[in-house]
Amino acid sequence: MDEIPFSLVDLSRAQFALTAMYHWLFVPLTLGLGLIIAIMETLYYKTGNPEWKRTTQFWMKLFGVNFAIGIATGLILEFEFGTNWSNYSWFVGDIFGAPLAIEGIFAFFMESTFITIMFFGWNKVGKGFHLASTWLTVAGATLSALWILVANAWMQFPDGMVFNPDTMRNEMADFWAVLLSPVAINKFMHTVFSCWIVGGAFCLGVSAWFLLKGKEKELSLKSIRIAAIVGFMGAALTALTGDGSAQQVALRQPMKLAAMEGLYEGKSNAGLVAFGVLNPAKKTYNDSIDPFLAKIEIPGMLSLLSFRDVTAFVPGISDIMKGGFEQRAFDGTSHTALSAENRMIKGKEAIAALSAYRKAKSEHNDSLAALHKEALEINYPHFGYGFLPSKDAIIPPVPLVFYAFHLMVILGLFFLGIFLLTGYLSWKKSLHTYRWLLWLSVLGIPLVWLCSECGWVVAEVGRQPWVIQDIMPTYAAVSNLDTKSVIITFCLFALLFTGLLAAEVSILVKQIRKGPQEIH
Repeated sequence: MDEIPFSLVDLSRAQFALTAMYHWLFVPLTLGLGLIIAIMETLYYKTGNPEWKRTTQFWMKLFGVNFAIGIATGLILEFEFGTNWSNYSWFVGDIFGAPLAIEGIFAFFMESTFITIMFFGWNKVGKGFHLASTWLTVAGATLSALWILVANAWMQFPDGMVFNPDTMRNEMADFWAVLLSPVAINKFMHTVFSCWIVGGAFCLGVSAWFLLKGKEKELSLKSIRIAAIVGFMGAALTALTGDGSAQQVALRQPMKLAAMEGLYEGKSNAGLVAFGVLNPAKKTYNDSIDPFLAKIEIPGMLSLLSFRDVTAFVPGISDIMKGGFEQRAFDGTSHTALSAENRMIKGKEAIAALSAYRKAKSEHNDSLAALHKEALEINYPHFGYGFLPSKDAIIPPVPLVFYAFHLMVILGLFFLGIFLLTGYLSWKKSLHTYRWLLWLSVLGIPLVWLCSECGWVVAEVGRQPWVIQDIMPTYAAVSNLDTKSVIITFCLFALLFTGLLAAEVSILVKQIRKGPQEIH
């Protein structure tokens, strides 16, 4: 493989990160607010109360603005797999393309069909059919997210595949193993539940603003009650599935876990860092500098959450680099972890075996080809290590992952409390007297997006340098493009996405200030 200039890799990563993070500004609100709207319309259908219809139509208008702009960023994101990451698309397109194709069916057929009825069918179809269309729109959006998350989970836990040395591609061997992998299931639930937090916080914040302005008290209290229930359930379930995600990370991506906790030296009875300030003087895993300036930790909790055993050994960055510890697997078995250096050697052996296999096949020496294929299969779990420039490349940026993870957790606990408190006070009909809490709810609107973006930073930056865990490093996946073209498109996308975001915020603010309209 020709050497790819790292500036191109960095620019391509930056462009994809830009697109993904802008896209993720819109998706959580679509999934979270969509559920809230569906519940509101269900209450209108059951009670016949026109105020519920008015409330539903108001939030539906805000939902529609966000939905439209989210589609635009999502399309560009998928195109970038072919433009900037063609080596990746070619290498695993047989697997990665399947869930994306199914997602397209849901997005462009199911969602687009029923969302039309949802917005324009109020006076054209019956109440029951309109309600069904609303729920089907929400279901379609959620199922679209499922297939995207299945594809992402496969990148972090590549299962259900075989590598074909004749085509030089990874091919799907078991569709259900890809769809139902423990990583995919947990990632889907964790992500969707976190979107309920975003929808709940947005609905809560806007309703709190109405109460602060002395406007739309009945609509605001109705909305807050629904938002608080959905948001609280989302926060509680996100915490529960987050625990499952952390266990899977410990089993499959120990380096990510070590970065999340700033853990350089492994230990038994490892504590969970509740609060910590990293030492900027800590540069490498093999120096004697304390990684923390200050920290508060819960003894034994990291071992318990990772392996369900308070005495379990949790490897740190130094241990992962040196190997020699017992690494547990999903099926309950364990094996002695290899050092990063040894995995690089085995990765190079896999690459050499692949080259020798193809040469033997070209010479029609099937017996020799079979021997090389066997060597390739034995060493294939380390294949990606053979492309690494150095063993230190497997260490992600620890400060970014550590602070993003802990900020996400802190904000998650904040929203758990906010939803519980505002929900209780709204039922007591005294929420409007707690102006500090209303202002805190308004502040929650930008904070909930910060929390959501931090989650994706942990998931994606924490697994670097891998685009496919252990199989393909990021710099082997990039297209061989002219660096200037990536710079130009990066700048164009930055302007475009910023313009779209500014347009959405402007339209949303205008609609919120205008408030609900008369029922139609």
